[in-house]
Formats: sequence, structure tokens, C-alpha cells
Amino acid sequence: MSDLLRLATAGSVDDGKSTLVGRLLYDTKSVLADQLDAVERASVDRGLSTPDLSLLVDGLRSEREQGITIDVAYRYFATPQRTFVLADTPGHVQYTRNTVTGASTAQLGVLLVDARKGVVEQTRRHAAVLALLGVPRLVLAVNKIDLVDYDESTFAVIAKEFTTHATELGYADGSVLSIPVSALVGDNVATRSANTSWYSGPTLLEHLETVPVAPEPADAPFRLPVQYVIRPRTPEYPDYRGYAGQVSAGLVREGDEVVVLPSGLRSTVASIDTADGPLPAAAGGRSVTLVLADDLDISRGDVIAAAENAPEPVDELEATICWLAEKPLTAGTKVLVKHGAKTVQAMVTDLDSRFEEQTLSSVESPEQLQLNEIGRVRIRTSERLPVDDYAVNARTGSFLIIEPKDGDTLAAGMVGAPLPVLGEPTATTS
Repeated sequence: MSDLLRLATAGSVDDGKSTLVGRLLYDTKSVLADQLDAVERASVDRGLSTPDLSLLVDGLRSEREQGITIDVAYRYFATPQRTFVLADTPGHVQYTRNTVTGASTAQLGVLLVDARKGVVEQTRRHAAVLALLGVPRLVLAVNKIDLVDYDESTFAVIAKEFTTHATELGYADGSVLSIPVSALVGDNVATRSANTSWYSGPTLLEHLETVPVAPEPADAPFRLPVQYVIRPRTPEYPDYRGYAGQVSAGLVREGDEVVVLPSGLRSTVASIDTADGPLPAAAGGRSVTLVLADDLDISRGDVIAAAENAPEPVDELEATICWLAEKPLTAGTKVLVKHGAKTVQAMVTDLDSRFEEQTLSSVESPEQLQLNEIGRVRIRTSERLPVDDYAVNARTGSFLIIEPKDGDTLAAGMVGAPLPVLGEPTATTS
């Protein structure tokens, strides 16, 4: 089992997500004394009799004044069993793009719902985004269970509806768990509650500590996007030429045959250097500098891959994207595509379909994609890109669409990722 779990939280406005995250930090003793003192003083100023734990995470003044979270913030905490990196994402529908960012590396998603409201539109939207991003496990925290008098039937109805929705999105049995919690009081967050004697499952923290985390596939093909070419040109290293980057997948060893993409040039790995000294091998997530046996023309943005299992560079992409901009996307729009460390000119040539996350259906040939909408598109790039299918390698199978004029991010894309729809697409009525 891994000793690190990356998770992302999401939920609608006022579902109590900030309070839940604050409660986790508080109950795991991950809060400094001066931070807690400041929260207690702020809570007294607001006329509250108990500390408002949401203030532990809502650090921006604009968030505090409005009582909302408007940005992705990363929280770090630990227990004796595991270390956690938590992406705390916003709840407002117009900030769904932040959820895409926060969940892109998550191994588990925690979705909150208000027990008085149940599963709402934003819950289904967030679940669809997590499914598209390949987040393998979900937890539904049915919050404010104290405000429905800890009613078992209310929890059961909500849990059943969400589990059904998650199953339709492709989640398998055992990968979705619902927990009745009260973030404000602390019921079933870190401590089991006597108020829910009918619930026999784990607390939220117990589940986070014990949920299996799948390791990186040992047989994944090696990929290293080149971030920087190192040529010291010093008397000590007159001929040194190294290619620095982070191994995005697989394993590389000294002597391995590799291919440089998109050029197709081949060589073998002469050495693997790091800041701590040379290594005989390096696996996914490790930052290294590769030295090759041959002097090749390699630059930032190229990808060094395993020679026996390399992707074919392409200049046409079929992908699923989440549109993140206020201005709608239409066919024929000229954009920039950023894949790894390389950015190229491109055009969105076709809008194949639009995903309806509430009904898990799709509409064929839409005229446009609007803010937060998800769709299948075709993109033609000015240069060939060595992309993988997102299901095979999420890092080399993902990309960003960027506005050429000002550099704003317009969309997040996943190569080849299918829409999680039920039945056949319907024709557009627009």
C-alpha cells in the first residue's frame, strides 16, 4: 500500500466542504497553535460560540468575506498510517474548471452533499468530471446529517441515488463509498459517532487511511518529456549533454534503447544523473537527466520514449475536452495546444458531440461548447505530437488548449478518452 494518498474534494456551495477540510486538519493535529488561535479570535468576532473550522482553509480575504472558496488550494496532513495531499476545489459552477485542475492527479475524490438537499446538479457534474479524469475511487460525504436528526432513511436514499449515478459513469462495485458526517460537530469524520449507530462503515479518516492505492503500472512504457537540455561547457564537463525532465511513466535503465519523438532518432541510455548522484534506473515521478550514447538533435518539448513501445506522433487529435472559457468554442477556432513542454499552433476542426452530465447522454454535432461543457472534438496541429491514449498514460495523453492572444487556458483535453454516456448519441436540436 502506498504511504501517500492524493485526494480532491468537491461539492456545491454551502455544502460545508471548507468546514470538512478544516475538521480533517484539526482532528489530525495538522494545525499550528497560532493558526488555531487566529481562527478562534475570528470566530468570536463573528459571534460564534465554537471555532469556525472553515477559516483554517478559507485563507483569502475575498473568500472569508463572501463565505465561499474560489480557488484550488493544496492542503497537506498526515497520520501514522499515511500522508495526504488534498486538493480543495471550489463549489461554484463557474469554477468547475478549478475542479478539473485539482482532480487531475487525484487517486480519490471526496464529494460533499447537504443531507437536506441530497444529490444536486453540481454533484452529478463533479462526478462526471472525476470519471472523465480517471479518478479511480469516490467517497460521498453526506454532510450536515445532524440537521436531519441523523435519519438513516434520508442517508440511504441519497447514498443509493449517488451510487447508481456513479455506476452509470463506469465506477465498479467497491470503488464508491457513502458516509454520513457532520463536519461541524465531527460525526464520523475522524471519530465514530454514537448518533449514527445504524452506520457500520468506517469514518472518513479511517477510509482515507486504508483505501487501496494502485501503484504506477510496472509495465507502463517509459516516457520522459524533455524540459531542459543541459550543456555546461565547462573544463570539467566539456562534452556533457544531458536531457532533464521528470519520468512521466515506466522505468528507464542504463543501456535501454530509446527513441526521441517526434524525430524518430534512436540511441541508448548511457547514464541517469540526478542531484543526488547517478542512478542505475529511474521510475515514474523521478526527476532525472538522461545522457545518451549518441549526440542527437534534441530540444525542449521532445519526448524520450522506450524504443519498443513508442507512440506514433500525430498531427490530428480526437479528444474529450472540458471547455473552461467564457467565450464558447466553435469549429474552426484557432488555438495553441500545450502537450508536455511543447506548445504548437492548432485548429479545432470539428465538434463531434457534447456530453450532458445530468442525463449521461450526448448530443451529436453541437454548434458550440460553452463554459464547463464537456465534448468530443477533433484538433489539427501544426506539428506532430507524440501523444498516448489517456487511458494508457494520463500524463502524455493530456493537453491544454490555450488562447493565442493572451495565453489564457481555454480547455483541458484527454486524447481518446470516451464520453461516459448511456445509449446512442442524439442529434442536435440547435
